[in-house]
Amino acid sequence: MTEEQLTQAESFWTRKDETEKKMDSGAVYSWINDFLSDHKVLALATAAVDFVRCTPLEYTWHDGALWIFTEGGLKFKALRQNKNVAAAVFETNPSFGGLKSIQIEGTVEIPELYSEEYNQAAAFRKIPLKTLQKLTEPMWLLKITPSEITCLNSDFKKDVYGSRQIWRK
Repeated sequence: MTEEQLTQAESFWTRKDETEKKMDSGAVYSWINDFLSDHKVLALATAAVDFVRCTPLEYTWHDGALWIFTEGGLKFKALRQNKNVAAAVFETNPSFGGLKSIQIEGTVEIPELYSEEYNQAAAFRKIPLKTLQKLTEPMWLLKITPSEITCLNSDFKKDVYGSRQIWRK
């Protein structure tokens, strides 16, 4: 690719967004809430200076955040340096023109083991605390607070909106 072609490809959505009809922020967030509540697996991207990791993880969505119980792993190598993350949740078998997905940008917090926040997330997920406490290695809790969520939904076009809608905190 030439530099000009890279620039053209990079600016595709920016240029398209300039002409597409936007949904009300509340309607976009309502769709986000439903979509994230109906799905359970995301791909979490973490990165540091010379390291990138993308990990599939189970999550729950509530209280305006994604909550993930996870063992250790290389994602923590990046989180040590960089609390900014990206995640993707998507339909696994869309038809052509039927894409539905969400891209999330946000920051991670790692609540203390067995803190009130940790215990509440376990209760929401219906994981008994006694089970978590018996593990030889702890299950860490990641709390991802979104700053921006990009929605791609071909069905938005049926209501004359652009297929890409962005919610910002």
